[in-house]
Amino acid sequence: MAKMMYRDAVRNTIFQEMKRDDSVVVLGEDVVGGMGTDGGPEAIGGIWSTSTGLFGEFGADRVIDTPISESAIVGAAGGLALCGKRPIAELMFADFIGVSLDQIWNQIAKFRYMFGGKTRCPAIIRMVYGAGYNAAAQHSQSPHAILTGMPGLKVVMPTTPADVAGLLREAIRTDDPVIFMEHKALYGIEGEVPDDPDFTIPFGHARLTRAGEDVTIVATGMMVGMAEQAADALAEDGIGADVIDLRTTSPLDEEAILDSVEVTGRLVIVDEAPPRCSLATDISALAAEKAFASLKAPVQMVTAPHTPIPFARELESAYLPNPDKVEAAVRKALAYS
Repeated sequence: MAKMMYRDAVRNTIFQEMKRDDSVVVLGEDVVGGMGTDGGPEAIGGIWSTSTGLFGEFGADRVIDTPISESAIVGAAGGLALCGKRPIAELMFADFIGVSLDQIWNQIAKFRYMFGGKTRCPAIIRMVYGAGYNAAAQHSQSPHAILTGMPGLKVVMPTTPADVAGLLREAIRTDDPVIFMEHKALYGIEGEVPDDPDFTIPFGHARLTRAGEDVTIVATGMMVGMAEQAADALAEDGIGADVIDLRTTSPLDEEAILDSVEVTGRLVIVDEAPPRCSLATDISALAAEKAFASLKAPVQMVTAPHTPIPFARELESAYLPNPDKVEAAVRKALAYS
């Protein structure tokens, strides 16, 4: 297996799929990179360096720089998908979904249903989300709960380079629209990625990263690493934790969560988004409805507060969940024993 960074897993998987399938196209703001600069086309390969090498290999017909208009990017992706292409649209920041919600929510998510299954819309909308870069309130949000709540969409949140490769390849090959969310703070992490060009990970299958019988910790994206750090610290005191990386929020692997809670009797959910109407509250309701008899303590949620994300480094750090907060939530759940 090759070892690579998260961002390289994104780029390499797209490259391989574009070589395999001529219908795969890429579009977005500055995905060519460097247009109009002294470096010429592809000087940087996009601001996140996730499209370097694509323009030189596949040309302007398949790697398309767009205007600064998220509604145009997503709308074009929907039209391309209906016409037989497999577009991969990139939004630089997930925060900008607001201007393309009609295209996502009322169009792409509903085409197959409203056309009675007579068409398909294999559009992927990649977007960069999350805090940790001091990018302030308009460039740091985690809107996964909003998108998860839209029927007709699959929502993917990979944590490791291997999961990026397997889930992105699965997304490109599926016939339904997929929201593919990449946490900006994970782009530089490294990990092994299978060499198999057909390696895929099916949606709706969570990953157990730590095993224990005292508490279940559920997380996504950057929060998984924090949950793992907390679990490792707890293990030094003889406390065993199941850490579940959801991978996808729609479909949600309810079975993995409920099976673990049935054993541990305690549930802690770590979610980067604010708590109201969030993924954390959704999973809390799931446990209350389907695992109430197994619970030995109230469900604990470790989330950001219900406020915009602050710009100052110290305030952003205080705003976000961290391993200490996760460990404290676990100990609070254990105190009910």
